[in-house]
Amino acid sequence: MNTVKLTMAQALVRFLDMQYVCVDGKEEKFVHGIMGIFGHGNVVGLGQALEQYADQMPFIQGKNEQEIAHVCVAFAKQMRRRAIYACTASIGPGSLNMVTAAGTASVNHIPVLLLPSDTYADRQPDPVLQQFEHDEDYSISVNDSFKAVSRYWDRVQRPEQLMTAMLNAMRILTDPAKTGAVTVCLPQDVQGEAYDYPEEFFRKRVWHLDRQPASAEAVERAAELLMTSKKPVILSGGGVRYSDAGAAVLAFAEEFGIPVAETQAGKGEVSCESDWYLGCAGICGTLSANVIVKQADLILAVGTKLNDFVTNSKNGFAADARFVSINTSRMDALKLDAESVVADARAGVEALHTALQARGWHTDWSDEVKDAKRSWQTELARLAQLEAPEAAALNQTRVLMELNELLCEDNIVAASGSLPSDLERVWTVRRPGAYHLEYGFSCMGYEVSGALGVKLADPEHEVYTFVGDGGFLMGHSDLLTSIQEGHKINVLLFNNSGHQCIHNLERSQGMGTFGTEFRFREQSTGGLTGGYVPVNYAKLASAYGVKTWRVTTLTELHAAIEASKQSDVSTLIEIMVLPGTMTEGYENFWRVGTASVAEKESVRKAYEKLNDVVKNLRKY
Repeated sequence: MNTVKLTMAQALVRFLDMQYVCVDGKEEKFVHGIMGIFGHGNVVGLGQALEQYADQMPFIQGKNEQEIAHVCVAFAKQMRRRAIYACTASIGPGSLNMVTAAGTASVNHIPVLLLPSDTYADRQPDPVLQQFEHDEDYSISVNDSFKAVSRYWDRVQRPEQLMTAMLNAMRILTDPAKTGAVTVCLPQDVQGEAYDYPEEFFRKRVWHLDRQPASAEAVERAAELLMTSKKPVILSGGGVRYSDAGAAVLAFAEEFGIPVAETQAGKGEVSCESDWYLGCAGICGTLSANVIVKQADLILAVGTKLNDFVTNSKNGFAADARFVSINTSRMDALKLDAESVVADARAGVEALHTALQARGWHTDWSDEVKDAKRSWQTELARLAQLEAPEAAALNQTRVLMELNELLCEDNIVAASGSLPSDLERVWTVRRPGAYHLEYGFSCMGYEVSGALGVKLADPEHEVYTFVGDGGFLMGHSDLLTSIQEGHKINVLLFNNSGHQCIHNLERSQGMGTFGTEFRFREQSTGGLTGGYVPVNYAKLASAYGVKTWRVTTLTELHAAIEASKQSDVSTLIEIMVLPGTMTEGYENFWRVGTASVAEKESVRKAYEKLNDVVKNLRKY
């Protein structure tokens, strides 16, 4: 067997450079580069390898490990899980900073390869700078923290272990049912150790993302159950996006007369022009979707894990509603006691379509869907006319509806706060892939980094990220990275002086106001009860070299958007919005942990109201 002597780090880079995926006969390079931050744990090991192979494996320098890892997550999500960037960090705090991003990736089933540096395998210099010593188990390092949020975890303690580690890493990264964060820990001494690697290890490998077919038996069981349904509804989730199944779902809906509701992850994949399209369902859902879903006698869930925001904490359905679920994940396919079809979303829908065509089945929906859609259009017309009562700020809902017209051809990104709720309800998506929401983890600080990841994946379209001032303060260093790399992004910063989404939640549960607004602490009360802390985020961003605007009127907003489109560098528009002007819920319910005992009568009443609903909900 022919061999080549390389350090472990050099072998890793060469291996990653030769990985490809194939979907429906189309072959694409899988690893587009490595992002990260160098420290003493990786700069002379993996860093040296990246310098040596810079022509084959590009490196993008981050400014914060969590944020640059989020760029990797967003890139893979926008590429529909068919391409990734890996992410490296130095030992100790650098590596630990990536744990949140690992959770974001795994919860959303997005492939990301994390390469945290680790302490010395030979232990000669222990304890080294930034090493955590566990006095009862010396084999533990901070990188063990990744185990809870990784789909695959490994530690390469000898250079030859790299081969099995990376083949297993690729196995998980390219598995639609199991993909998420893959963590391969790299002890800093082993990174520089040499080994005679078989040349075969570096051959071009093509990982085939074959569509998992549905078993004939599962399709028959699902078809028979649907045949007993008179008023089914389709819930179209993220699996529809990743399997390019939007057209198949729409064809199924129109053939049999089934209304379609979406989730955050699936929004935009089914054409909104269809008479059967309802918008999103759930806690952040539209009036039309939530009204119709509650009338359904069967839910056909396609590619969704049915979390509480989709199910209204299991209160969004009729008590006797039944479920059929098509999902690559057996765990997700079995939720809510569903009749499960474990399959690729597109393959499963097409197989079920064929089975029902042979039976000549059709639903009994009549004018209910039209009436629900008409009511929602009336509500949208009302929202489009809202004005803020104060001249120095705008109404958030009205701003979003104005922006929908101005950014109709652009990619949008969001993740946390009230903005995802509003966007899910009022934003019209005109092409698949243009709506990029991280809402499995709803991770604050994802927004700016996510925009950079989307831009790397789709450089032909402008990308606008929607972030509140709270989320912006969590992370915005990738504004500088976007300037450094020449990848223009646009930040829409909604300044409402705090975490107003959670402020609304605490008020709805009888608490009043506590710790959610950015107010000065007052000596007279001892609390955060003073005036709002004034922050000019536009000036903050301008220090990075970003072009900025601060707007308080719709006229200024329109002008700033137009100017941002003409800019050749990243931009930030600070939009002054009045707190509490987000959309309200429509036929929704969210179970939260309201105190069962409290001094305030308003809290006690809120608990009683909540408990009256909870005691009647299905328990599993």
